[in-house]
Amino acid sequence: MNKKTDSESIKRIIDIEAVEKSLAPKRPRSHHVVVKAEKVQITFLVGGKHQKILKNVSISLYAGEFVVIYGPSGCGKSTLLHSILGLEKPSKGKIFLRDQDLYKLDDDKRTNFRREKIGMVFQQSNWIKSLNVWENVAYPLLLSGYDEESAKLRSMEVLREVAMDSVATKKPAELSGGQQQRVALARALSTDPWIIMADEPTGNLDTASSTEIVTILARLNREHGRTVIMVTHDMNFLPLATRRVGIVDGEIVDDDHD
Repeated sequence: MNKKTDSESIKRIIDIEAVEKSLAPKRPRSHHVVVKAEKVQITFLVGGKHQKILKNVSISLYAGEFVVIYGPSGCGKSTLLHSILGLEKPSKGKIFLRDQDLYKLDDDKRTNFRREKIGMVFQQSNWIKSLNVWENVAYPLLLSGYDEESAKLRSMEVLREVAMDSVATKKPAELSGGQQQRVALARALSTDPWIIMADEPTGNLDTASSTEIVTILARLNREHGRTVIMVTHDMNFLPLATRRVGIVDGEIVDDDHD
């Protein structure tokens, strides 16, 4: 590692330590299970051969946790998240969200369940280019039956929560990558979901913007009790989690759950 890279790494660690000190104390863990995976296997056909991406993964995640799922690229961490989201049906095993067997729902019901109960933030945000910021944030609410005035009020409320209400009438394409991810987080919060799930939300961001996004997630967890599940390969963010789950080659190899 060259000196410049080493210096940047040290700076990132110092920044994260400062963030950790600024946060409210970690809350006692709830005993209420919000996500449960039972012996989940996912197999893909690659080059004519079946390849196991997840291998009998079993885990229970609890209300009020900030879970960081980490591991190298290709280890299966995003596949696990997508399975919990209802986007990747297990080849074997079951996924439960608050006792609902997710894959017993048909596609339409599972889509509606995901829209109403889960707030999603991905590495790439999919914007409706013709809509401005508040309209993009309000769109999931309109799909859920809100009238336009109520949807706008709620979208402005969550934009204020992530300090982005000042750009509400701009188009997302006019914003920086970090600003777009904050808007994506506001959109995820708009339906007041059970769980916020973030898949590599800092993958395309610089150090400052990355730290800002994960800090907001940590504050939502610490100060508002929101359940957050984040997938990342960036080990620097592990101290901000209340629980860390390591995956290697499709298996859980580390879980600091008490």
